[in-house]
Amino acid sequence: MSFRSVVQAGLFGVALAVAVAPTARAETLRLQAGAPSTALSVPMNRAVVVQSDTVFSQVSIANPGIADISTLSDKSIYVLGKAPGRTTLTLLGADGSLITNVEVQVTPDISELKERLKQILPTESIDVRTANDGIVLSGTVSSSAKLDRALELAQRYAPGRVSNLMSVGGTQQVMLQVRFTEMQRSVEKSLSSSLAINGGTGGGVGLKGGTNALKNGTAIDNIFNGGNATIQNSTQGQITLGFSAGSLQFAVLLEALESKGAVRTLAEPNLTALSGQQAKFLAGGEYPIPVQDGNGNITVQYKPFGVGLNFTPTVVDGNLINLQIDAEVSAVDTTVSYNNNGFAINAFKTRKTSTTVEMHDGESFAIAGLLQDNFSDLANQVPWLGDVPILGALFRSADFQRNQSELVIIVTPHLVSPVRGNALALPTDRLVPPSEKGLFLYGNVTGKGRAGEVAKQDFSGPYGYVMN
Repeated sequence: MSFRSVVQAGLFGVALAVAVAPTARAETLRLQAGAPSTALSVPMNRAVVVQSDTVFSQVSIANPGIADISTLSDKSIYVLGKAPGRTTLTLLGADGSLITNVEVQVTPDISELKERLKQILPTESIDVRTANDGIVLSGTVSSSAKLDRALELAQRYAPGRVSNLMSVGGTQQVMLQVRFTEMQRSVEKSLSSSLAINGGTGGGVGLKGGTNALKNGTAIDNIFNGGNATIQNSTQGQITLGFSAGSLQFAVLLEALESKGAVRTLAEPNLTALSGQQAKFLAGGEYPIPVQDGNGNITVQYKPFGVGLNFTPTVVDGNLINLQIDAEVSAVDTTVSYNNNGFAINAFKTRKTSTTVEMHDGESFAIAGLLQDNFSDLANQVPWLGDVPILGALFRSADFQRNQSELVIIVTPHLVSPVRGNALALPTDRLVPPSEKGLFLYGNVTGKGRAGEVAKQDFSGPYGYVMN
């Protein structure tokens, strides 16, 4: 056996071993005589065998750094991809004539990436292609979470060289239904007493719930009116008891008042935002605040207050929604103020919360426990006399006040899709302006009937609210 035969047999054995190995399975390209050559695609670190119908005597590669070649026989060539790129494989005959030029394109190996994508995301339609030394992903996935998984997997095979042409299908718009409810309750009680004695000689004594003062006859007349124990200026919660014995007059004035109040504040905004985008809502106003700049000039800045909401929804997978929400309820506090350069600036009462949750379409969560409970009481009395049992109540005054409030926020996200405008109805769609005859002669406020009839109509609709 000749030396050339031994070398060819050795090279053929190496090529066969590489072809059998699972990580370097060889593919074959056949070059037919008289037919134009096709481009040869070689995965990086993989081998391809090129067979020619014509016997060649010389073979060369334009850029050995992209692909390496070895001859297996006078009709077979072993091509190994080394680096991404394009080069040319040239075959010459025994007489030096050109047999063919083959374009060799070395690309990253994406076969394993395709297999892993099918294993991890079997239900997704993802196309994998190569572009120069990078990977291009295209197709449609069902959620942004699966898109991130596909990109993260592709980065393992081509770090920093992955192009994302994928799109997210399904519903990607989230409508947020929010209910702000604030309950406020206040209780205030006060009890005080006054005792007055008039001797009929232009002098007298008055004692009032913790205040001991000598009063002249004119002051006593505020309680005594023409010798009778009455109240000239009527005040809520006052009771006067009096009697006279000759020229001596006695009067007892009791002031007792209890007040209760409850307030319910409600806001129900509906906001729609694209997945990953922020939406804002504010129902309130802006409060002017004077600000002095470095030159001593006074400018006005506005601070918003009221019911505010910022939220960012992200559709994670299917109908699972990741929701980042910032809610705030603020109001101007007139009990606290600051005076500066003749401007009175009030403080603000603010309650805010910020959280991130995940929930499915239609599920709700509540933010509660935003409580305020203020309590104060005050007692005044005449020294010593107020400490006398039972009768001491005539010489004392007491005030009690308690304010309670609680804010509850209920949030419900929904996946929504746009609809045609004529499918939406407003509460005002049924209202028609009245004619001049109907307005002035019959008192109609709409074109359909009088105010009583209009009030009976159903003004509810899928969008908008009517407060009775």
